[in-house]
Amino acid sequence: MKQEIRIFFTALMFYTRIPCPKNIDHSPDYINKATRYFPLIGWIVGGISFAVFWSSSLIFDPLIAVLFSLIAGVLTTGAFHEDGLADVFDGFGGGWTKEKILTIMKDSQIGAYGAIALVFLFGLKLFGLESLINKSMNEKPYFIALLFITYHALSRLTAITIVFTAAYSREDETSKAKPIAKAHSFVEIFGAFFWGLSPLILLCVFNWKFALVLVPLALLWYFSRRYFNKWIDGYTGDCLGAVEQLAECMCILTFTALWKFI
Repeated sequence: MKQEIRIFFTALMFYTRIPCPKNIDHSPDYINKATRYFPLIGWIVGGISFAVFWSSSLIFDPLIAVLFSLIAGVLTTGAFHEDGLADVFDGFGGGWTKEKILTIMKDSQIGAYGAIALVFLFGLKLFGLESLINKSMNEKPYFIALLFITYHALSRLTAITIVFTAAYSREDETSKAKPIAKAHSFVEIFGAFFWGLSPLILLCVFNWKFALVLVPLALLWYFSRRYFNKWIDGYTGDCLGAVEQLAECMCILTFTALWKFI
């Protein structure tokens, strides 16, 4: 039990800016095992985002409340995944060889492709979430909270599934994401799918059609994995961040579209 608690806090420390006990460090072995709790971190980030949205909605219009919830999510993770999305768009947009793409992605400066991608990303999230919440405002608060938790958990599950099914691209052992790429046992895979799918199963209690969100997410996993393999022979930490952010948008937009048929 003590080991599982340490693994959980390692995941919390690695994927968020939430303070953790002082004895938790960046042990490569524990970071690798922490992949089992990556979708569970989505529960926490989603819960915080919903709490900020709900408290803000008591004072402001839904659009402003949604914006505050997005800011809360960024602050909680330290823009960990958004940074990956920007690097991926810069790298694949400006590079035509594996070496050039990886070099651009490692550059800390943001380029035009990355900046444009972030603008559209937050635009889709902002207006997509506002539309989804406006459609579901007649529901109980816990239902809206479940929507937040579900899309955060599923997006992280989609990203970590690439780790389970593809090779790591960089040969640099000092890369921050390198420990994640080690071999994974059944425990990591089962844990990731358990924490990733549980909120969706609860959501399907209200209506089974919510399960259809898995279709576009599966397509995102397949084509992104195929694209990364084609250009850089695998994935990097930035690739995972990009898939996580794209999956968030896909979940939000799919839920919004499904509402017409629910």
